[in-house]
Amino acid sequence: MNAKSLIIGTLLTLLALNTKIEVNVNAAESDYRMLGQQTADTIPEDIEADSMARLPQVQRNELDVVGQNAFDTYVSPGTGYGTGLRGPIGMLMHSPVLAEALFDVRQRVRYGTPKDQRLTELIIISTAREINNQYEYSAHEPLAITAGLEQEIIDIVRYRKDLNDLGTIDGFGETEQTIVRFTRELVSEAKVSAEVFANAVAIFGYEGVADITGLVGYYSFIAITLKAFDVQRTVGSELLLPVLNN
Repeated sequence: MNAKSLIIGTLLTLLALNTKIEVNVNAAESDYRMLGQQTADTIPEDIEADSMARLPQVQRNELDVVGQNAFDTYVSPGTGYGTGLRGPIGMLMHSPVLAEALFDVRQRVRYGTPKDQRLTELIIISTAREINNQYEYSAHEPLAITAGLEQEIIDIVRYRKDLNDLGTIDGFGETEQTIVRFTRELVSEAKVSAEVFANAVAIFGYEGVADITGLVGYYSFIAITLKAFDVQRTVGSELLLPVLNN
């Protein structure tokens, strides 16, 4: 196994298995509150203005050849970073070899599988909800809507509604329900139940289940990165993940 594979395998395995959450399984929608917009007075004092995180933004001209190659891997057309680094990848670029090693994983699990973007974004926001990560959820709920995910399904995720207590919901069939159950159990339980795992294999096949697990693992890693560097949403942006009332 080469160094790149070892880095990826170790990080994703550990993070997917060991992420801690603080959500109430039985909470009703009324038990949550929205935070509204990000405001300047909520930004911690140790946050750098150029990166909105604890470390300054990496500048390409400050990197060696290896670092510049890693930088250019992301800052290129079609990657989502064509205009420059930001957010968690901006922080990971302080270790360019690590950032570059993760690029192929990102491209595979987010864009390179047979799942459409609607289902991919459902997995991502479900992961962000389970991990209770405001930045990640707020970044991806609009993308989920753009990809065609219905608002009623988004609300099931964002308020962590009991799937056994729902009526018939358009678009929320066996595939979508299995995704949410699988993600919840993968992140929040000791293991994925045999029933949910079997359903996932029946729908997505062996490779599909491996890719879904990789997607959850990747965004678990991204959430840990956001937490370590305290990456902030920009002032004026909506904080879309509701929090439990105290």
